[in-house]
Amino acid sequence: MNLEKRSLSLSGHRTSVALEPEFWTALEAAAARRGVALGTLVGEVDAARDPDRPLASALRVFALTGAG
Repeated sequence: MNLEKRSLSLSGHRTSVALEPEFWTALEAAAARRGVALGTLVGEVDAARDPDRPLASALRVFALTGAG
């Protein structure tokens, strides 16, 4: 399993997220459809997630269920 690690700025703080490339592709496509930057989309998912759910997990679920 190859993970791609990316650094993002969320709420003024830098964080790193490691996801499979296919999930990054799905998230980039979702951001493009919404007309927002990838960082903006990740910030929206971060703000909406349950604090007990890791960000990477929330992004994977979004890519599978909410990216359309």
